[in-house]
Amino acid sequence: MLDKNTMLEVLKKARESAKGKKFVQSWDLSVSLKEMDMKKPESKISEDFMLPNGPGKDLTVAVIADTIAQKVAGIADSVITKDQLATMGQNKKALKKIASDTDFFLSEISLMPLVGKQLGPVLAPRGKMPKPIPPNADAKAIIDKAKKSVRIKLKDSPVVNVIIGNEKMEDAKIVENIDAVIEFLERKLPKGRDNLKNVTVKLTMGKPEKIKVQ
Repeated sequence: MLDKNTMLEVLKKARESAKGKKFVQSWDLSVSLKEMDMKKPESKISEDFMLPNGPGKDLTVAVIADTIAQKVAGIADSVITKDQLATMGQNKKALKKIASDTDFFLSEISLMPLVGKQLGPVLAPRGKMPKPIPPNADAKAIIDKAKKSVRIKLKDSPVVNVIIGNEKMEDAKIVENIDAVIEFLERKLPKGRDNLKNVTVKLTMGKPEKIKVQ
């Protein structure tokens, strides 16, 4: 756990360096790592992680559905039916636009083989292959979770960059989001906290402020 009072002071300083902007800025968290061999599979991460207080922006979720299509209509931002899926792969331009406009994809398990065939060539390289919705699962809960999630990626460079909120959110909620990401990384990294080198936080147009992780 990070020291809450110290973190609040760090965020206050970060806000001061980004005052006067005419748009809502995002909070950006950057974590530099050490003693990491990025050629090893265990050093790589690509996971969707639910922030306790969400990322501070509306995320778009598309559901690829057959039997639950009517159930998720109005909950998901868009629904791709089985019939639509069967022909989507034929229009790569339209598919690339859907991939660009959508943050997360979900799919009924029964459709995953067809998803891989039709959408895989476009979604896989973007790290947006759908997460499966198990039979009889609470689809609304899964969609709601996706809307509060961010993708944490660690691939070629030993640095993790992730949005953890926006400047309109309370600082206490940003602290909770930062704490959750750090704890997640400690669980996932080969040496846990010993792999953490530098942690900084900033608003979009502000200066990075260092976070001390003990």
